[in-house]
Amino acid sequence: MGSVLELLTGLGLSASAGLNAWIPLLVVGLLARFTPVLTLPSGWEWLSNEWVLGIIAALLVVELVADKVPVLDSANDVLQTVIRPSSGGLVFGAGVSAETLTVSDPATLFHDHSWVPIAIGVVIALVVHLIKSGVRVALNSVSLGLSAPLLSVTEDATSAVMSLLAILLPVLVVVLLLGLSWGVWRLLRRVRRRRAARYQPG
Repeated sequence: MGSVLELLTGLGLSASAGLNAWIPLLVVGLLARFTPVLTLPSGWEWLSNEWVLGIIAALLVVELVADKVPVLDSANDVLQTVIRPSSGGLVFGAGVSAETLTVSDPATLFHDHSWVPIAIGVVIALVVHLIKSGVRVALNSVSLGLSAPLLSVTEDATSAVMSLLAILLPVLVVVLLLGLSWGVWRLLRRVRRRRAARYQPG
């Protein structure tokens, strides 16, 4: 059971990074530094360093602003195609080997293959990022970019909630991801219907 919870923690954190690169890093670092909720393993303690946390917080502020401006959000998404997967790899690697409220004795799931969890996190974050970017493009096409700020706030909030759930209640990560998948599917169906109605004769 412990190994499953570790994987769910890694999954939740890396999926969160696909929505916002800096939120899961900041959540992990702050919880590790200021609470007993999370204990980072050897080699990952740098995430809770005060200088690192300060830099991450500053970068988060920049993204929070840039991602809500219709002209800048597209350029930001292109830049984040590299940053978000990298963040996903880091938080997956840290998450699966950390001690949390639900995992008191992390197993060595990837013994002698420390690059594997990082690679898994990169892939998960990249997939989530690409889906997010596709949804953003689809909504911008029917709203002339006016939906960008609202969608960005929703993504940031989801990233924060999922990051906390991944550490505190990792089982709920599956529920949240299923709910998000259903919501995205419904949203894209609505966008397609609106496009079809727009180009329908008469």
